[in-house]
Amino acid sequence: MKFIRSLYDWVLKWSKTPYAGHALFFLALLEASFFPIPPDVLLIAMSISLPERALFFAALASCGSVLGGALGYLIGLLLWSALADLFFHYVPGFTPELFTKVQGYFAQYDFLVIFAAGFSPIPYKVFTIGAGVFDIGFLTFMLASVISRSARFFLEAWLLKRYGIPMQLFIDRYFNWLAIGFTVLLFGGFVLIKMMN
Repeated sequence: MKFIRSLYDWVLKWSKTPYAGHALFFLALLEASFFPIPPDVLLIAMSISLPERALFFAALASCGSVLGGALGYLIGLLLWSALADLFFHYVPGFTPELFTKVQGYFAQYDFLVIFAAGFSPIPYKVFTIGAGVFDIGFLTFMLASVISRSARFFLEAWLLKRYGIPMQLFIDRYFNWLAIGFTVLLFGGFVLIKMMN
């Protein structure tokens, strides 16, 4: 836990450097495949500091995250048998039990599962790699990733640009609950549509 907190503080320090944009892009890229700290931390700090550039920062985070998702997919597709033990032992959020559950979710709701993982606090990296391991269609994976990651980061940036520090405090405090609520509504709507057909 102390290590994660140190990483969190290290990520925040990048927001005060001239390389903050590059750091945001690469953080989003790495987090989508193995890094434990989400890019939201840096996106929020940068959007509060420079609200007029908040949407640009959201675009950087979205592009980095989608490319990182593609990297995670390739790790799962091509390298998983060689790297599985490494991920299970050293990457937070990866467990064999969770991975077995992910396989079941993909079997039922491939697009929606990727969307939910991309938008919500669910560890996105588990699903990017899982999509490759379980051979989910790459175009389906990329489409769900582009929509969900962009929706997440642009929504955060727009709220911060519009409402500033009070919104930062609100997002910091309730983001997980808001994202979970949205995801539950999304799945509920999908199940309802399936029941009506």
